[in-house]
Amino acid sequence: MNHPLANGCVPTRTVSPLRKDCAEIELIWIEKRLEHWIRFGRIASERIVNRKTRIVGFRPDALVAFVRWSANDFGTVHSRIDILRAVRPGEAYTTAPFVRPGGELLLSIQGWPKVHKVLEIIDRIEAEDLDPCDIAPEHWRHVHNRLSAGEPARAYTAERHQAWLKRKALGQ
Repeated sequence: MNHPLANGCVPTRTVSPLRKDCAEIELIWIEKRLEHWIRFGRIASERIVNRKTRIVGFRPDALVAFVRWSANDFGTVHSRIDILRAVRPGEAYTTAPFVRPGGELLLSIQGWPKVHKVLEIIDRIEAEDLDPCDIAPEHWRHVHNRLSAGEPARAYTAERHQAWLKRKALGQ
C-alpha cells in the first residue's frame, strides 16, 4: 500500500478514506499545464496521492461539476466541463475520463467560450442563493442542449427550484 508520505509529500488537509459506493474523480494540478477541479459538488471522501494529484469521492445521487483544462507553450489546448450525477451501485452509467466508474452525464461542454458560459450560469444560480448541487438535474440537460445548439439557456430561478422540489417530493 502506498503511504501518503512515501514520496516525500505531506498531506495539506485531513484525509478521509474512499468509500466503495462512491464515484471517484481524479483531480490533478500541474501549474500552467493541466488542471482538473471541482466547481461544485459535496465531497464525501478524499485521498491525497501526491502534491499534484488527489482522488475525491461522491456519494450516490450527488451532482458534481468537473472541469478539465490543459495548455501548452502557446496557450489553452483543451477545456471541458462535465456535470454528472454519481450513480448507485448497479445503475447504468456513462464513462468519463478521470471519473470511476462513471456517472449519469447531464452536461458535457468543450471549448473555453462555452465552458465559461456554463461557469457563468453556475455563478448566476449561486447568486439566487441556490446550491448548484441541489437544482433539478434536467436543468443541466437543458443547458447542455441549448449551449450545444448555440442558443442561450433559460435562467434557473427560485420559482423553478420550488417546482423541482415539489416534483421531487412527489417522486416524479
